[in-house]
Amino acid sequence: MKEEFERKTFEEKVSYLVENLRKLPDELAVEGVEILAKAGETEYAVVLARDKGMTDKAIAILTDAGDFLWAALIAKNAGEEDLCRKLYREGLQYYIEMEMFGRAISTATALGLSKDEIDDLYRRGVAKESQGVDLSHSRDMIDFALQSLDMSIIGRDDELSRQVMHAVHEEREKNAKQ
Repeated sequence: MKEEFERKTFEEKVSYLVENLRKLPDELAVEGVEILAKAGETEYAVVLARDKGMTDKAIAILTDAGDFLWAALIAKNAGEEDLCRKLYREGLQYYIEMEMFGRAISTATALGLSKDEIDDLYRRGVAKESQGVDLSHSRDMIDFALQSLDMSIIGRDDELSRQVMHAVHEEREKNAKQ
């Protein structure tokens, strides 16, 4: 099997490994992990490494790829709580530096950080995502949505429609003042 595998081209090896991931012979596992990682098939490389008992290799691949959350989960599932917490802490720092606030919030939650610290990450994430947003365009879109809602209930005379019309008109007046 190994000799036949060695004769394949790199692309053929990658295809073979992906297709036979769950039933790959142990003798090909180490080389298979390396080939999949080199090919950019991170998920496959990690699954193969994890399934073949190469936890450290799986974690190394993930941290190199910046996926500290998955790496920490693998460490936790392997019973390595100290390594898990270390990976969460490193990941939190990495995600904040890379402005990946969704992942930073998940990591902070896993670490049990305070609500205030997590809220701060939310605010920083919103501020980052709001950069470059054209607020006048957003207001125009909101106004258009309000007009559409207003037109959709014209002619209706039930209590809910009256409440919606009242709320729409109040919101339009607020927007006009801004």
